[in-house]
Amino acid sequence: MKNKSGFSLGIILFLFFICSGQNENQAASENNSETTSSQAHPKLILTAQGVKDIRAQLGNIPIFDKTLEKVKAEVDAEIAKGIDTPIPEDYSGGYTHERHKRNFLILQKAGVLYQILDDEKYARYVKDALMQYEALYKTLPVHPKTRSYARGKLFWQSLNDSNWLVYVSQAYDCIYNYLSKEERNKLETNLFRPFADYISIENPQFYNRVHNHSTWGNAAVGMIGLVMNDEELIQRALYGIKDVDLDKTTKDDDGGYINKDGKAGFLANIEEPFSPDGYYTEGPYYQRYAMYPFLIFAQGLQNIKPELKIFEYKDGVLLKAVDVLLNLTDADGEFFPLNDAQKGMSYFSRELVTAVDIAYHNANQVTGLLSIAKQQDQVLLDDSGFSVALGIKNGKEKPFDKKSINLLDGSNGTQGGVAILRKDDLELVFKYTAQGSSHGHYDKLSFSFYEKGDEVIQDYGLARFVNIEQKGGGNYLKENTTWAKQSIAHNTIIQNETSHFNGEYEKGSTHHSELFVFDASNGNVQIVSAKEKNAYPGTELQRTMVMIKEDNFEKPFVLDIMKVTSNKQNQYDFPFYFMGQPIETNFKYDSPTPMKILGTNNGYQHLWVEGISKADTDNTKFTWLNSGSFYTITTVTNPLDDLFFTRLGANDPKFNLRRDTALMIRRKNSQNTTFVSVIEPHGSYSPVSELAINAVSHISKLKVAYDSTDYTAVSMENDLGNTNIFILCNTNSSKTKEHQLNINGKEYLWKGAYYYSNINK
Repeated sequence: MKNKSGFSLGIILFLFFICSGQNENQAASENNSETTSSQAHPKLILTAQGVKDIRAQLGNIPIFDKTLEKVKAEVDAEIAKGIDTPIPEDYSGGYTHERHKRNFLILQKAGVLYQILDDEKYARYVKDALMQYEALYKTLPVHPKTRSYARGKLFWQSLNDSNWLVYVSQAYDCIYNYLSKEERNKLETNLFRPFADYISIENPQFYNRVHNHSTWGNAAVGMIGLVMNDEELIQRALYGIKDVDLDKTTKDDDGGYINKDGKAGFLANIEEPFSPDGYYTEGPYYQRYAMYPFLIFAQGLQNIKPELKIFEYKDGVLLKAVDVLLNLTDADGEFFPLNDAQKGMSYFSRELVTAVDIAYHNANQVTGLLSIAKQQDQVLLDDSGFSVALGIKNGKEKPFDKKSINLLDGSNGTQGGVAILRKDDLELVFKYTAQGSSHGHYDKLSFSFYEKGDEVIQDYGLARFVNIEQKGGGNYLKENTTWAKQSIAHNTIIQNETSHFNGEYEKGSTHHSELFVFDASNGNVQIVSAKEKNAYPGTELQRTMVMIKEDNFEKPFVLDIMKVTSNKQNQYDFPFYFMGQPIETNFKYDSPTPMKILGTNNGYQHLWVEGISKADTDNTKFTWLNSGSFYTITTVTNPLDDLFFTRLGANDPKFNLRRDTALMIRRKNSQNTTFVSVIEPHGSYSPVSELAINAVSHISKLKVAYDSTDYTAVSMENDLGNTNIFILCNTNSSKTKEHQLNINGKEYLWKGAYYYSNINK
């Protein structure tokens, strides 16, 4: 019967250590009697001292004991099945791919179980598996699948081979002293050194660059180098391969330049993609993926080469990055899907368990991290996880407080950024970043909006079914290019049905948006404003988003101002990708029969037109219901504006795209124009009580009260007759600049970039 008590399991295991610990593979122990303390293993992630400390506390550290019991059951089940190291043949999601992936995860866990439980069966399992891999690897050609720019041997791409070595190096470290000198020599000569050379020397286009792929490669080579005490591999990991001349025009599978700046190595991969704030330019989804090799290799360096002070590198950016990642999650812990990102990925992933534990262990034990670890309900079975477990046991955790924040992008923090405005249960994510490497989207000044972790206005994310073989081998689908990256797939403005930078990476990667103002000091009026001058030649965009908490409104609302200035007339499309069920409009619309497709390219070819109308009022209103709450968009329109309800799914015969919906405003033959909208959460509906409460918008009139090059003013009247005004200086963001403006005979005086107040009547 499975023991349900972590405490009981710990006591039994502790007694087992005392009674039988001396029976461990005596011959292997004798073979390694010459090992000095400086060479003692394990030393990479789990350390010899850590093993002693953990063993002394087993049965008294609940979250650690619980994790240990779970991992033991998982590994025992795998051991019972036997070891399978099949000849590689599949893409992601296929049997051979998933089997080798499962193997490296289990080997790492079996290694730590051997150390913590002092049970030889786990060391024997790791040894037998590694010997199978040694026999297999020396016979392997390059992987038969040819899609990757850097094919692996065990896997279809060198990235996954690097994953394998990162994890297996930890397993090898844990059984290092269990093996004889001859066995170690066999593994290092025939498996580990050739493996490290293949993903680096033989694949410099993969290894010698700044990218999340290369971070995995650098960490893999460096970690096995640390275990083997191979200084050449360690230096190769830190600084890249020397004297390699890569073609600067060559691109990877995602369209990104392989050798954009000629920089390489682990330190360059810390220096370049991270801003000083800790934001990773590819976005939180890939930041999450890259944080495992960043932090696990850094922990190995800290343990073995503390003189490098790796956690202090670039002003401690690796530890800052963990805090940033946690701030880039919604109320449910799911990452905001910026750029290529799978929705639903969260801080419950194994990468973030690693990130939280290592950050807590190395960042003066920031107690807010413990509340996240407690939610994760598991820890690493190593020194860092032990630190977290002790902190939780001793009641040190405090809430991790996610506040409004502005995160700068670019290695020097000068390439735009991401702003998050938070109030009560609402979160607004505003993106004004650099391109985001090859995983970036053409979505300048786009936004998404959340309530209680539910998407209200959504970002699409990626077009990919990760590790589902039936869908394109689990890899990126062509619709990621034809739809997900295109500007029309986002909540931003599109000029002349053409994506920002014409959808060209070469152009997009050389530009970034510019922050105009960010101010969250007043929780009732929080603002972010940014400008984009390069997405469309001859056109300047400025978007300002303000989260306002007003007494006469049930919940905070968002004021959205998109100001467009151009040197010629254009057509502007402005979509809102709402989540939920339409409830009411104040305009009549026709549903084309048969349905028409919105356009022919740049993502438009994927949109059905389900409804079309002319905006026949000054204010267009649309209300929908989502997750028990009502939402209304009120937007300033004119009689020449077209309104569309669109649905995704045209030209998608394989159903690779979701059937998402949007309300889109089209403004034709316009040169300079301003889109002004309010997004208003209100009320609730319960299917149990069947009561709809406060189901109608409180905005009775929205008006552009003043609009010039220098100033834009918006008045908002509610259903009680109260009117508030917001004024933005478009040209001077100084906090000390004094302004005076006459609007309809009333003088407004203020200091700073913006003004918000009730208009006295």
